[in-house]
Order: sequence, then C-alpha cells, then structure tokens
Amino acid sequence: MSTERETLLRTSAPSLGALEKEAILRVLDSGFLGRGQETRLFEQELATYLNVEDVCCVSSGTAALHLALMAIGLKKGDEVLVPTLTYVASFQAVLVSGAIPQACDVLPNNGLIDLDDAERRLTARTRAIMPVHYAGYSGDSKRLYDFANAYDLRVIEDAAHAFGSSAYGKFVGASGDIGCFSFDPIKNITSGEGGAVVSSDPNVYDSVRRMSNLGIDSGGSDFNGNVTGPGWRYHMPDMMAAIGRVQLARFDQELKPKRQAITASYRKALADISNIELLESSSTSVAHINVIKILGGRRDAVRDALALAGFDSRVHYRPNHLQPIFSDGAKRPVAEELYRQLVTLPSSLEIDESHCLEISQIIRSVVE
Repeated sequence: MSTERETLLRTSAPSLGALEKEAILRVLDSGFLGRGQETRLFEQELATYLNVEDVCCVSSGTAALHLALMAIGLKKGDEVLVPTLTYVASFQAVLVSGAIPQACDVLPNNGLIDLDDAERRLTARTRAIMPVHYAGYSGDSKRLYDFANAYDLRVIEDAAHAFGSSAYGKFVGASGDIGCFSFDPIKNITSGEGGAVVSSDPNVYDSVRRMSNLGIDSGGSDFNGNVTGPGWRYHMPDMMAAIGRVQLARFDQELKPKRQAITASYRKALADISNIELLESSSTSVAHINVIKILGGRRDAVRDALALAGFDSRVHYRPNHLQPIFSDGAKRPVAEELYRQLVTLPSSLEIDESHCLEISQIIRSVVE
C-alpha cells in the first residue's frame, strides 16, 4: 500500500543516541562482556530509583517471569490466574514453569484482569495470580492484593508495560509481592533486551539470583560453586546493562515526560470523537503503547486509513485463550470483544502533538 510518507511512523521504537553508543564502546573497550560491573551498577541504580532493597537483572522480561514463578515453588499441575489479554510471553512463562495458566477475562474499560472472573476459575490447585499492567496502568491494586490474601495466592506482577508508572505514591511493580519488568527495545526504558525481578520477599530474590546463574550459589564468580537446584543462563551481560544505565539516567527528565506528553496529546485530541472509547488510565502512568477502542466495527477501516497516511498501528493482543496451545473451548466475551475493537496508535518518541492531531482527524473521518 502506498503512503504519503517515505516510512511509517511506528507504534513503538527505541530512543537511542550518542550516550548509548558510548556506553557500548566502553564495554567493548573493557574486554569484559559477561555479567560484571556494569550489571551490578545497573541493579544498584534501579534499586535506588525504585526505592527497593535489591533488583536482579536478567536477560528478558520473559526470563524474569519464569524465574519469579519458579522462586515461589510451583509444582507441576499448579495453576496461575492470568488475564487472557496479554502478550503470549506471560502464558509461556507459566507453562515452562510446569504450571497451568488459567486464562481470565478482563475489564472492558481498561483490559486488566477481571477479579470476579478470576474468582470463578479458582481451584484447589491455584497458587498464584499474575496481573498484567496493560499499557502501564495498574488499576485497583488494593482490591487485587485483598483478593490474593483472601485465597492465599502469591502475586507476580507482570509490569513489563509499566516501568516508571506509579500509584498510591509508589512505583508500580516495585511495592508488592513480586514485580517483573521488561527492558526490550520498545519498552519505557531499554537495555536492548533484558528484564528485572523485584520482590519484598528476600527468599524470592535469593532464589531468582541463584537460578539466573544456572543455579550456582556463587553469583557467577566461581566455576566450582555449589549447585543445589535448577537454573538457567538468564543473566544480563554488561553490554545490555550499560545501555540500560544510560536509559535510566535519561528517564525522568526526557523519556518519561515525552511518553506522558504523547498520551496526554492523544487523550485531548480524541476526547470529543464519537464511536471511540479511551481506556481508563492515570496521569501517573507511563505508557509505551497508546490503545483506544474503535466501536461500530470500524477498527480495521481506521487502521487502513492510518496506513494510507503513513501511520503504523497494531493490535495488542490476541487473547491467549484463542491460541491453539491454550484454548479450552470456553469464551471470554469481554476480551474477545476488545480484540475486535482495540487499536494501538503510533507511540514512538518521534510522535509530537501535531501527529496526534493528524491521527485523531483521520480517525474522526472514518468513525463519524
């Protein structure tokens, strides 16, 4: 399809520059590419930023989820409640831990896990709940933790979308039981690839640290260290950490305000357009994707019109209960309806207010 622009303005893209290049060269010049000083410094700087005791950086957000699930001692056949509207990584992490992901429906106004539906899916084997902070928004975390406490469930927060978001005066994903972050190329900060685990439970942190290094107790410095349990080569190497350190240093003054400005511009420009709905959010959320609902069966027409004008768009996500591997034949009606309505608008940091206005006018021309 031809466009008026030479290239599409993308839904998501990393924001990288000279400082990240310098960081990579610093690591190359050091001659040490594994987990070393850069990774330790990144973990310390993240812990300071998030106001937590410890952070364990790993190779991806999926690895973070997998290690967190293993750290709570899941047994084969245990069950974990997961919102069906999430990237398949959330479900695969549960599956590879030996547990069974139970796909829960979501709330129509924000795409977050529907606790009433989750309650209906509880069984004697349910051990944990994995809320996903869709588009950087955490919703009613007090009710979530009340629910978990009532049924003696561990909480593993999939905060891949939510680094830097806050609620109730605390950072999302860093103030509860266990939080897992992603630093892949399109997230709020990137380390190229990478992730991190945060926990208020020191036993979880110690287990994650050990398992991320093939189960070796020594933390990576001793090839003859004790191995007392399973582990994986999930460590974050110095080159990734060096990029992450630069991104973290840029976050508060540059990356976070820009992402919040894009969201605010969209919400202002789209507010008076009929036949669309904005998802519930918060002024203290930081979104790497901006998602809206297109009503009246016009979602695909909107996407076509945006593409013709040179704007990329996506659908986040296909509900996991519709994936062959996770299908149980049952309906999750809200998630299925959202799947027909949701569209992710361009949100890379090259987007400015004029782009948001142009995109809103294209949407208006289609839906009205």
